[in-house]
Amino acid sequence: MTSPYDIVILGLSITSSWGNGHATTYRGLVKELTVRGHNVLFLERDMPWYANNRDLAQPPFGKTELYRSVDDLKQRFRKEIEGAETVIVGSYVPEGVVIGEWIMETAKGIRAFYDIDTPVTLSKLLKREYQYITPQQVGNYDLYLSFAGGPILDQMEQVFGSPMARPLYCSVSPEQYYPEKMDKVFDLGYMGTFSADRQDALNRMLIWPAIKWRKGKFIVAGPLYPQNQLWPENVAHIEHIAPSDHREFYCSQKFTLNITRADMLMAGFAPSVRLFEAAACGTAIISDYWEGLGTFFRFGEEILISSTAEHTLRYLTDVSDREIIAIGERARRKVLTEHTASHRVEQLECYIKEAKGKKRYSQPIRLTRSERDS
Repeated sequence: MTSPYDIVILGLSITSSWGNGHATTYRGLVKELTVRGHNVLFLERDMPWYANNRDLAQPPFGKTELYRSVDDLKQRFRKEIEGAETVIVGSYVPEGVVIGEWIMETAKGIRAFYDIDTPVTLSKLLKREYQYITPQQVGNYDLYLSFAGGPILDQMEQVFGSPMARPLYCSVSPEQYYPEKMDKVFDLGYMGTFSADRQDALNRMLIWPAIKWRKGKFIVAGPLYPQNQLWPENVAHIEHIAPSDHREFYCSQKFTLNITRADMLMAGFAPSVRLFEAAACGTAIISDYWEGLGTFFRFGEEILISSTAEHTLRYLTDVSDREIIAIGERARRKVLTEHTASHRVEQLECYIKEAKGKKRYSQPIRLTRSERDS
């Protein structure tokens, strides 16, 4: 049975970026896949919190369909799953374990898992918290695509049995993220959903500098912060910024702040999509340190590293405007040459081709009767 789609993706969300960074990644990938001639179907679970916050209800690239439940998914899209050349299941897909088992039974082509949360996933697997994938499934997927690189890929292959674990880092769409001349309203900004494991770093690297430097202007954008969160008078807070407004957000800042989740910090080699977005806009970045960061951006030239309020304040008050612009421009050049959605799709195509070869040679050879008798 054939499918009109050569690639089917089951992801957390492509229609809503509210409270998640998956949507912008999927949008960039699907758009570039269609540009390169692929017919792509994206399947998304219809969840109420996304339904109320859809900033791209009908993506103008590929085909997007919503399903209400696992049963609804199976009834409506079995043919598409069965006939696709490649089926990709994303991390944090609701009932991902059940869906993964169905994909193993149904899909005839390459079965891939795209982990946009690899360090978090590894932590869950070690704790035996199988929210969206099990250890056995890691080994059953033909291809394990990971937002994180480095040693964690070896663990996925050597400990959990993945036949092929490869990095597929986040990326950016340069036609959406680029420098735009506007007033630098804020000295430092940060975009990120509230996370308890990032709060100490936010306090050290933005809140305390704001308290110490009253003349500075700061902004934090992101949902789910506690109602009792105290913001200094010179720190503005916005609940949510749609991706269409991200460029304006970054370009209105002298510096933007990157803070990494604890699991990502420990694993290393896990750049966030916000990192590439800001760099593509030519905005200078102040970031916490994690292993592997230097393989993406050169310290002091393309990115600045901070761990304390004093570090941050020194950058805000001592670095000249000319050098701030130069840092942003150098980071932008790096992103445009290595980290666009087009680069990621080229990598994905190579990985799929490699996985097809591995799968073909790993399958038992079936001899005809005459060959067996000879």
